[in-house]
Amino acid sequence: MNTATLTAIPSAAAAAPDLVAVKTKQQGAWSSGDYAIVGATLQIVGEDLCEALDLRSGQSVLDVAAGNGNATLAAARRWCDVTSTDYVPALLERGQARAQAEGWKIEFKEADAEALPFGKSSFDAVVSTFGVMFTPNQDKAAAEMLRVCKSGGKIGLANWTPDGFIGHVFKAIGRQLPPPAGVKSPALWGTQTRITELFGAQAASIDARKREFMFRYRSPQHWMDVFKTYYGPLLKTFAALKPDAQEELHDDLLDLIERLNRAKDGTMVVPSEYLEVTVVKR
Repeated sequence: MNTATLTAIPSAAAAAPDLVAVKTKQQGAWSSGDYAIVGATLQIVGEDLCEALDLRSGQSVLDVAAGNGNATLAAARRWCDVTSTDYVPALLERGQARAQAEGWKIEFKEADAEALPFGKSSFDAVVSTFGVMFTPNQDKAAAEMLRVCKSGGKIGLANWTPDGFIGHVFKAIGRQLPPPAGVKSPALWGTQTRITELFGAQAASIDARKREFMFRYRSPQHWMDVFKTYYGPLLKTFAALKPDAQEELHDDLLDLIERLNRAKDGTMVVPSEYLEVTVVKR
């Protein structure tokens, strides 16, 4: 994934971007490293999202761009019938291993969030935690989530906001690797305005609340080491930069952590704002 797209600001005069090429780069980035190492630390977000949706046992739930299955497992733990999808097979395998370890029967299926292989009104709930927000064609991805959700069903999202820690991480990346022209910023999914644009026409109601996830690591440098090694987008970014630019990005990210770090004992406790969204489909 070209993570710099978080800072993309399309102009009216910009040429139409090659979204297929952008998606190919994204898929390559998410397939590199081992996102499951980072993804597993975000489990609480999936649990909170399922509570916000008030999921009930026996409901059919689709997890879109599921990664290694945070919302997938959370829904299964509430005795829902869950289908977990992603376009990176290796991440689905990691999610399946987690499900097997806990004894859950979950369907795992490779799928593109912009072309979901399911019929209209197939699911009681459709969810995504820090996943669907990265699709190049935002309108198409939102339309697909709405299409497969039943009337009266719910769509639940957890999306990083532009002004939170992760939003600033991607802004720092964008200063080194400018985003593709014309590609909408994924961080727009973390704004009430964009959510209304994407879902409002078919929504009976939209509830959007700002929440915080706490990044807890042994130290700021530990976070850097983990993300540079396992988080594909950052791994790919550093690999694409010359040594001077790598050092500048490294310093920018550590400075950002230092400004936000609530810990005073050498460890890292950094809040990252995200938008928790519940859409009820008409």
